[in-house]
Amino acid sequence: MSNASHSETAEACARGEGTGPAHEPTPARDMALGGLAIRRLLPAPRRRLVGAWCFLDAFGPLSFETGKPMDVPPHPHVGLQTATWLLDGEVLHKDSLGCEETARPGTLNLMTSGRGIAHSEETPHAHSGRLEGVQLWVALPDSDRRAAPSFEHHPELPVVEAPGLRAIVILGSLGGRRSPGRAFSPIVGADLAVEPGATSTLPLETAFEHAVYPLRGAGCVGPAPLEPATLTYLGTGRSELELRAEAGGPLRLLLLGGAPFGETVLMWWNFVARTAEEIREAREDWQADRRFGEVKAYDGPRLDAPPFVARPAAR
Repeated sequence: MSNASHSETAEACARGEGTGPAHEPTPARDMALGGLAIRRLLPAPRRRLVGAWCFLDAFGPLSFETGKPMDVPPHPHVGLQTATWLLDGEVLHKDSLGCEETARPGTLNLMTSGRGIAHSEETPHAHSGRLEGVQLWVALPDSDRRAAPSFEHHPELPVVEAPGLRAIVILGSLGGRRSPGRAFSPIVGADLAVEPGATSTLPLETAFEHAVYPLRGAGCVGPAPLEPATLTYLGTGRSELELRAEAGGPLRLLLLGGAPFGETVLMWWNFVARTAEEIREAREDWQADRRFGEVKAYDGPRLDAPPFVARPAAR
């Protein structure tokens, strides 16, 4: 997806100060991408990165009979991976490599932009009339961010089970299971489902920082209730995660984590870079039809880049 919230200058995203366990809730910011209402969780004013995760938008649940609630025209990316994860519905990906693949619940669409790629995302003609999910970005380390672009579709992902809990490993590793999606830094992304009224414990990598976002239902992390439409940062140094679902229904939540990234990145529009000059060059290349290629399968015009002013970003 394209970043619907941007300024004329780049935003510096660095690892937050402090180590050890934390409980830091950050409510979502409401915005729109075309006609689609979204909730922005990352980057947030107090929390720019969680491991290498640098962007989290949630959308839905939606029910519809006609139209295309998601229709994001071709747009460019550099320096990141995009991961589409759905709870309901379908999203059709098309890119400048010629790849076309429909994401559905339980499947992973993972795109690595490297030095540059363009793609579109839309509701396909054949659809269920429902849409709910999240869009995630992962910042690529400096050593890998100029690699050739690629796209992966994974119809099946590994599962970790514990009493009262089932976890799908979207990216990285958890509980001894590893996602087939290519990761460039130590990371974890997982969809956790806790049975109604159950309390369950999930092992964590103590060197990682973690955050959780409730997708459906109500419950607690440790003794603290999960707040709706809120990302809760949990810090580092946790060897396990205790989760409890309310008796009235199951709890489903997104777990994000990873080794503290250790690099300050600049984010602007759909680019993750290190300098304002890199962003300026990427923008000019997009506007001049260089570098990113063409999404030939998309029926319609592409997005224009917004204005950019190359000056130092506030940290």
